[in-house]
Amino acid sequence: MKFKDKLLSAAETNKSWLCVGLDPDPAQIPKLFGKGAKGVGKFCQAVIEATSDLVCAFKPNAAFFEALGSEG
Repeated sequence: MKFKDKLLSAAETNKSWLCVGLDPDPAQIPKLFGKGAKGVGKFCQAVIEATSDLVCAFKPNAAFFEALGSEG
């Protein structure tokens, strides 16, 4: 399936054209998720799970993940 078709399907299913930006700042992530790249990953996964039925897309900001080095 092409990206366009997936996007249209998600927008129709969720009745939403909202896109969630994933711009994780490790200093702002609650401690319960842990530290470093693993903590960022757990936090982003929680955001995705909490909003997946409300949005049609997610947009990770590469710069925030690149700042974590090879694990990002």
